[in-house]
Amino acid sequence: MPRDENARRRLSRSTPNGAVVAVLALAGLCSSFLFTLVVPIQARLPELLNASRDDTAWVVTSTLLAAAVITPIAGRLGDMYGKRRIVLVLLVVMIAGSVIAALSPGIVGLIVGRALQGAVVGVVPLGISIMRDVLHENRVDSAVALMSATLGVGGAVGLPISALVAESTDWHWLFWIAAALGAVVFLLVLWIVPVSVLRTAGRFDYAGAAGLAVGLIGVLLAVSRGNSWGWTSPLTLGLAAGGILVLLVWGWYELRIDEPLLDLRVAARRPVLLTNLASIAMGFALFTSNVSHPQILELPTATGVGLGLSLLAASLVVMPSGLVMMVLSPISGTLARTIGPRVLLVAGSASLIVAYGFSLMFSTEVWHFVVANILIGFGIGFGYAAMPMLIMRSVPPSETGASNGLNALARSLGTSTSAAVVGVVLATLSTGEGETRVPTAEAFDVSFALGLGAAVVALVLALLIPTRPASSERHPALPE
Repeated sequence: MPRDENARRRLSRSTPNGAVVAVLALAGLCSSFLFTLVVPIQARLPELLNASRDDTAWVVTSTLLAAAVITPIAGRLGDMYGKRRIVLVLLVVMIAGSVIAALSPGIVGLIVGRALQGAVVGVVPLGISIMRDVLHENRVDSAVALMSATLGVGGAVGLPISALVAESTDWHWLFWIAAALGAVVFLLVLWIVPVSVLRTAGRFDYAGAAGLAVGLIGVLLAVSRGNSWGWTSPLTLGLAAGGILVLLVWGWYELRIDEPLLDLRVAARRPVLLTNLASIAMGFALFTSNVSHPQILELPTATGVGLGLSLLAASLVVMPSGLVMMVLSPISGTLARTIGPRVLLVAGSASLIVAYGFSLMFSTEVWHFVVANILIGFGIGFGYAAMPMLIMRSVPPSETGASNGLNALARSLGTSTSAAVVGVVLATLSTGEGETRVPTAEAFDVSFALGLGAAVVALVLALLIPTRPASSERHPALPE
């Protein structure tokens, strides 16, 4: 529409595009950094908080649940009320959560603070949608690839920083640093990122948001806490069945209202559906290494399996994956314009297959894990860059925020499922007594085989994605 085109032109000329991309990428780094924030102190939390291990697990679970619920809802709010405005709101919520966690002497405040921190995950799909709104068509792919890379870079680079802080000072400083980083990003977004004027008319679907939240919380609680509660316990089965039932009713409801939270008909388009399913598989493959590699690197050599590294040393071994993603981001954008994002997704899945195949054969030396993480960096770098590009080529401009939020949710489902499944494998295939039980070599081999299987699924799904969406379904960024 002419009015939308004029709005895009005004937005793209109001601020230097490079500055907008840099600020949004920094926001993405802030988001992914928060997921590794408590890793250095996770094993010590029962002692630090004088709480049981089951209770301290909520420090991680609360962030996961909040991120999964808020991300698709924030995308829709951004489409309706302005993406920049919602990014700022999410950053304020994250800062508040960081301050609460930093001031908290006990577990309740820390869980509340971590849940509020999880809100900031929504800035990544919103940032990608802002890039589509304000950038020239020729620059969108490279910018989206950079934003997608931050999902891995923030964690890979942030983990050594978190480990260094946790080892050298009081653990509360981790959250003061997060609050300061959030405040800096908030000011930069307020100053640099242009106000969103491309908005979707209508009313927000509060019932749909509530239904999605209840359904997701039920399913994700069952997945993330099933190992502690027991996979066949009434609580786990009840939450899983109840969550699935609520999501089915939610889907039926969304298809029958005029202004749904998520347009499931758009989400059901073949390229969108297959991309989201591939995102689940790729998220599973990514997090398999995040769970298994640090453990095998840090286990004592006396176990016959571990390499006996400190947390800081182990984080430096896995860091190359994030650095590779960052280096690949401009290359991914160029390749997407020349060979298409579908080929990138295929290449990323193939790289993950090679990475886990390598880990199955070689996992006894530090350099083996450096090589594996470099290959994982290629896989996730290409795959995560391709997925939002495929989504945006297949949905209308009014749906970019919500559709990117749904894609981010798909990745979260993959990572949370991976954490639960690999956790069960490592706990079940273990040796020793009580608290001294450690995973066996077989446990890690099974974990790597699961990562390999997920990568194969992602590859098959990527090959099934149409090479060119129908012209009626394509809505690329408009040129200047």
